[in-house]
Amino acid sequence: MTDHSNIELEVAQLIIDALNLEDIETGDIEPEAPLFREGLGLDSIDALELALAVSKKYGFQLKSDDSNNANIFFSLRSLSSHIENHRTDS
Repeated sequence: MTDHSNIELEVAQLIIDALNLEDIETGDIEPEAPLFREGLGLDSIDALELALAVSKKYGFQLKSDDSNNANIFFSLRSLSSHIENHRTDS
């Protein structure tokens, strides 16, 4: 198991809660593994739900037309890093 930072564990829990992933725990989501397709298996609807949850919890919007979305949502680590750099709730 890979070590998770505090923000990665927090975002992993947000993913689990927002998407109702019942059989997954925060430590099960590998920080560098892809969130979509072959990784966690998320799809575009999941991305929209996750973006909404991030907006509500962290106070900034992830826009659907952002050219960096593929990089932002690539892995738990990349999403957590983006949130940490843009959050307005702390």
